[in-house]
Amino acid sequence: MKFKRRGGVQIAEIANGIFDPVLARRAGITTALLGSWDEIAGENFADCTRPEKIAWPRRDQGGDEGGHRPGVLTIACEGARALFLSHAQGELIQRINGFFGYPAVAQIRIVQKPVSRAHTQKKKPRKLEGEDARRLNAMMEGIDNDKLRQAVERLGTAVLRRKG
Repeated sequence: MKFKRRGGVQIAEIANGIFDPVLARRAGITTALLGSWDEIAGENFADCTRPEKIAWPRRDQGGDEGGHRPGVLTIACEGARALFLSHAQGELIQRINGFFGYPAVAQIRIVQKPVSRAHTQKKKPRKLEGEDARRLNAMMEGIDNDKLRQAVERLGTAVLRRKG
């Protein structure tokens, strides 16, 4: 028995369902990676970089090795910032693999070219006020790690704002 979903379907869900298979097949990336790129790249590189594709090794290369082998992520980077990005590759690879939850990327290939500003001009969500702000602060009370606290605050703000 199949249950029908009540209410509307968000356009983002439909778009992700359409684009994710195409992006995965053509470029090896997902809309989740693209949407989270600013957080993964960090403040220093979010405005000047963009992931383009992940090249996975072919299965017939490397002999009898079974399972997954990490790929090479191609990143578009603007101008001289590519030099700084090349020095921060190790940290960026760790962040990317942390995002995926497994060693998805072993190497980064940097391509110098202009990066579209469309994805970097997201407006920051307004801070919560009143009871919602107090409730969120109470939920985050035991979190000592600053980065984790910021991530939980962004998530909580988005969830509590959506309710209202």
